[in-house]
Amino acid sequence: MTPLRIAVIIGSTREGRAGDRVTNWFTEQAARHDDLAVTVVDLTEYDFPASYPAEPTASIRAFVREVGRADAFVVVTPEYNHSFPAPLKQAIDYAYDEWQAKPVGFVSYGCRSTGRYAVDQLRTVFTALHAMTVRDVVGIDLLGGEPTPQCTDELRRDASVLLDQLRWWGLALRDARAARPYVS
Repeated sequence: MTPLRIAVIIGSTREGRAGDRVTNWFTEQAARHDDLAVTVVDLTEYDFPASYPAEPTASIRAFVREVGRADAFVVVTPEYNHSFPAPLKQAIDYAYDEWQAKPVGFVSYGCRSTGRYAVDQLRTVFTALHAMTVRDVVGIDLLGGEPTPQCTDELRRDASVLLDQLRWWGLALRDARAARPYVS
């Protein structure tokens, strides 16, 4: 069977962000599953324009290709002021059909809230794009420190549950898209 292609999107572009370290921890958890092919999509690597252009730029086209190649997604997002970062929304909006009929999971982080408000808002955005968000989330309270290889069993268990749900939905929806193109 072809491995499920998961794009892990780092949703923060701030200098000094925790997102790359949280993503590294999560991809280490995902690497334990040989039926998953994980690609990290770091928004800092794309030169997106400040305003939405009439024609897609090379960076927009490259990002949309990455989204199109993936069978499933994990969005790693911080919570800033009870929401998710503007660059993440901008990137999400550059793709449309590429999100449809694919599952999205979330690894969120923040102080005290563990990023739950950001995830709630992202669920609304992805529902509008006809994506399927999985129920369970990995939520990290940075006041307790960033995840490390020695992190709690609970956090590792949360990552395993998220990956199991993403795998099930990813495979089911990949088969469904192959049998019958999604129409919105």
